[in-house]
Amino acid sequence: MVAEPIVYVIDDDEGVRHSLEFLIDCAGLNVRSFASADGFLDASPPLGDACVVTDVRMPGMNGVELVGELKKRGASVPVIVMTGHADVPLAIQAMKAGVADFIEKPFDDTAMLSAIRAALAQQAGKQAAQAERDQIAERISQLSPREREVMDGLVAGAANKVIAYDLGISARTVEVYRANVMMKMQAKSLSELVRKATLARLS
Repeated sequence: MVAEPIVYVIDDDEGVRHSLEFLIDCAGLNVRSFASADGFLDASPPLGDACVVTDVRMPGMNGVELVGELKKRGASVPVIVMTGHADVPLAIQAMKAGVADFIEKPFDDTAMLSAIRAALAQQAGKQAAQAERDQIAERISQLSPREREVMDGLVAGAANKVIAYDLGISARTVEVYRANVMMKMQAKSLSELVRKATLARLS
């Protein structure tokens, strides 16, 4: 079952929270709000298919500090920071902290929804990429040690005869292992096998 995307709104201003909740809900997206960054962190909501919209200036932890804390916890979630102040240094600090977007209050509804949809699309792309890497890693784990050696040779660009020589087996045996590798990795071509092996090394 695929999780529905959700937007977490964090703002100590109740009026802003409610207006954002209404805007996001009318756009057909799930939304949940918090009055503080600390309250959000204490709740530990699921972040896999989510984005965060937070005010930059709040009692306790501010929006930029929240981005840093999420990173420290290994949470990969796009964060959109709002501010009621034309504060250029703070905007630069937020961008350096890795926020997905920086929006000044009062914001345009269309611009806010556009930023939220872009952040959710970015998160969905990350999730899909990680799911593919996990799938590839699972397939690699099903290879025998010899099949793994043959795959490493193929990915390195070695010909069957070279792999056979390096492993002390016949070229015909390499062909058999190669066919097994392609089948288990569900790769239709050598270039696809190389792409899959490269993705696995990035995970």
